[in-house]
Amino acid sequence: MTEPSAWVPEGVDITVPNASRVYDFALGGVHNFRVDREFYTQAEQAMPQVRVMAQANRAFLGRAVRTLTAAGIRQFLDLGSGIPTLGNVHEVAHEIDPGARVVYVDIDPVAVEQSNSLLRNNRQAAAILGDLRDPGAILGDPRLLDFLDFAEPVAVLMVAVLHFVPDRDDPAAIIREYSAALSPGSFLALSHGTWETTEEALRQQETVRKLYERTPTPFAVRDEAEVAALLGDSFELQPPGVVNIAHWYPEPEEDGEAAGPALLAALGRRR
Repeated sequence: MTEPSAWVPEGVDITVPNASRVYDFALGGVHNFRVDREFYTQAEQAMPQVRVMAQANRAFLGRAVRTLTAAGIRQFLDLGSGIPTLGNVHEVAHEIDPGARVVYVDIDPVAVEQSNSLLRNNRQAAAILGDLRDPGAILGDPRLLDFLDFAEPVAVLMVAVLHFVPDRDDPAAIIREYSAALSPGSFLALSHGTWETTEEALRQQETVRKLYERTPTPFAVRDEAEVAALLGDSFELQPPGVVNIAHWYPEPEEDGEAAGPALLAALGRRR
């Protein structure tokens, strides 16, 4: 596996596990460090389905982008985008329309560095460093404004990231600030960790939650009603509502009735 080298931006602390690098490793990526892999191993030992969860989440991202692109959306703002791996937003969107524009945002310099390396010859996509909890800074970033026209519909993607925003940071208020910048007909697609369904699974989940307290991004699990409330009054919840991620428009080859991992998915349309 890749260890610290020229691709590591200056100032990155490689002694602390990072959620985006752990996710990268779970998906088979190479831009992660020993501390991230060790963290993932501990999480998988506590909760064996963590890789399935990562894969299910990535599959949802692809389905959401295809759904939105087919609906006419040509601009995407991917918040908490993580490290580039197979099935990036621009790759999926460009299969339908090569002119679709994408801006990736992440708080991890490694994710941004690798994204911009991947996109160096792509005029339709860019990555910027930013904390999604600071909408004003992100929405005012000159590079973002070079790519996205907020007078036209934009799809905001918050995929597997809001469960890293605790209640004290008021995620609903953060979403309201993004929604205020969006024109009617824009969308918000999100996935979010939720409660497990059995006592044993809940114990496993609690162990993983405690592991994440050692990282800069401890996570907050929310139920269906709490996830729906995040959309607020600005977004109209679209069918099939807030559902298990496996039940959100599964592909024909997938079993839409099968129980999925403890992740919820939802899509809201800007009123």
